[in-house]
Amino acid sequence: MSERKEATIAWPPRWPRVLDARFGAPLSGGYRATPEDFRVEEYLGFEPEGQGEHLWLWLEKRDLTTAMVARRLAKACEVTPRDVGYAGMKDRHAVTRQWFSVHLPGREAPGDLDARLAELPLTLLEVTRHPRKLKRGVHAANRFRLRLTGEALDDPGLAERWDWLCHHGVANYFGPQRFGPDGRNLHRAASLLARGWRKRDDRDGMLLSAARSYLFNELLAARIADNSWNVPLSGEAVVLDGSASRFVAEAIDASLLERAERLDLHPSGVLWGQGESIARDAALAHEQALREAHPGLCTGLERAGVKMARRPLRLRLAAPRLEPGEGEAWLSFTLPRGAFATAVLRELIAHPTLNFHPSAEGADRGGVDASTVAIQR
Repeated sequence: MSERKEATIAWPPRWPRVLDARFGAPLSGGYRATPEDFRVEEYLGFEPEGQGEHLWLWLEKRDLTTAMVARRLAKACEVTPRDVGYAGMKDRHAVTRQWFSVHLPGREAPGDLDARLAELPLTLLEVTRHPRKLKRGVHAANRFRLRLTGEALDDPGLAERWDWLCHHGVANYFGPQRFGPDGRNLHRAASLLARGWRKRDDRDGMLLSAARSYLFNELLAARIADNSWNVPLSGEAVVLDGSASRFVAEAIDASLLERAERLDLHPSGVLWGQGESIARDAALAHEQALREAHPGLCTGLERAGVKMARRPLRLRLAAPRLEPGEGEAWLSFTLPRGAFATAVLRELIAHPTLNFHPSAEGADRGGVDASTVAIQR
C-alpha cells in the first residue's frame, strides 16, 4: 500500500494586490451598503431575432439571485426549471439587468405575467422572442456602476490608482463569491475531489469551478509575485484582448512586448483539467509548480473529466470612468464575461470581503489563517 500524505490549504489565502508595491495598501472603504450601490447590466453582444419558440425577457432584479428569478419565472410561466435559460449568474446584493429565456413553443406569455412577478423586487423591461434557449456564457460583457464610500475617498492617490488600472489593466482574479463564505465551496470541493467527484454531488459544477478558480488564483498570485502577470514569458499562451483567440509565443520580441503594454494581448493561466497545456518553457514551469503545490486538487479535477482551458491573467477596463462626489465616488466600467468587479475594487479600497477574509476581525489580524482543509495526495 502506498504511503498516504496530506496537505492543507489555508483559508483565507494571501493573494497579493498589484498596486501595493507601487502605492502601498489602499485605505478602507465601503462599496455595497445597499443593492443600489452595486449596479450591473448584461451585454449580450447580439440582438434577439424577435421570433421563435423561446420567450426572452429583459428583467431588472434587486437583492435576488439569478437562480431565484429563474425558479419564479418557471412557476409564473407554468414550465419546468430546465425550460428557463440565462447567460450568467449575477450578484444578489445588487440591482442587475439581465436576459432570461422561457421555452414556450406555440404559447404566448401569461397575460398577467407582470402581476405574477410583482411579489418579487423584479421589473419586466422588455419581452421578445428568439429561436434558441439562452445558454450560459453566451453574453459578451457586463457593465458595472459602483458607489464607493469611506476613508479611501480621502486618499489623494485614489485617482492615481484608478488611472494606473485604466492604462495597465487589472489582475483577473476570481472573486471571493466563487469560494463561498469562509471558503466553504473550496472545502467541499477538496473533500469531494479527494474521494472522487460525482455529478450527483455537484450537479451544477459549482465545486469543480471553485477548485479550478482557486488554482488559477494561486498561479496568478505567483505571477504577480515575480512581476510577470502582465508580461509574456517564453512559451507563453497569450490571449488577444476581447476574444478567445490565442497563440503560443515561442520567442519574446519587442513587438510582442509592445502589444502587451498597450493591452492588445495578455498572458494567460491554466484552468486545470484533463489534457496537455499549450504553454511551454518558462510559462509552463509556473503550471508545473502549481501542480507540485496542489497535486490533490489537480489530480481530482483530471479524474473528474473537466477539460483544461485558459483564462487571461489580466483584464482591460472598457469605458472606465471615475466620478468623485461629496462623501462618495462612482466607478463605471465594462468587463468581459467571467470577470469580477471585486478584482477591480480590491486594488482601490480595503474591505474584508475583498481580501477573502471571513470577517473584519480576521482582516485586522493581517490574514491569520481562519481554517484549513485537508487534501489527499
